[in-house]
Amino acid sequence: MRGMIEEITAALGANGLILRGGFLFPHHDGAPHGVSGAPAKSVLLVGQAGAAPWPHFLRWRRQQPKAIANPLDTWSRQVIGATAEKFGARAVSPSDKPYLPFQQWAVRAEGLRPSPLGILMHPQYGLWHAYRGALLFEDEIALPEPGEAIHLCDTCVEKPCLKSCPVDAYSTEGFAYQPCLAHVRGANGGSCRTGGCLDRNACPYGTSYRYPAEVQAFHMAAFAGL
Repeated sequence: MRGMIEEITAALGANGLILRGGFLFPHHDGAPHGVSGAPAKSVLLVGQAGAAPWPHFLRWRRQQPKAIANPLDTWSRQVIGATAEKFGARAVSPSDKPYLPFQQWAVRAEGLRPSPLGILMHPQYGLWHAYRGALLFEDEIALPEPGEAIHLCDTCVEKPCLKSCPVDAYSTEGFAYQPCLAHVRGANGGSCRTGGCLDRNACPYGTSYRYPAEVQAFHMAAFAGL
């Protein structure tokens, strides 16, 4: 089984993706189905650290129709789907409907906790990581249970991530979606459109993994429908 994990890691790494942990589904868990339709017994999460997939995505994007919808999701599905087919798994995506509990899976797989922005805080990557999909297996894949990761937000006294947005989109009360969207689309939202969320960029952790402005602008345009 160790050899298979190494092969999956290599297959994903060829496109800048990484394994983000995994676990066994309890028998009473109501697990999603695997490739044959039987309940899955194991899940391996797939994601990224920093912007490593970006050059691979761009090469793929240049070969696609300009009007393709949700290109990053489409690319992720293709890459993860090809890996799943090679190793006898079912590929699933965070945007699949009905939605699967990816956030809960991520917490369980890596022992992470949410930041004040809702993004899971990683002890190495900070806020600059993502989950792009998962591989569901109908066999048990033994993986070590993760310990609880150091939650860097607990040691952050100043909380600059709650003080940098001009419309206070994030607070202890949650995310103010409409004010954020209106600002990003408006005349004063240029810095957000071109450089990404000011609150996210204010976080002092994982800065070596921060997405380049080009990548942040891409995600912001998708968020705001620009």
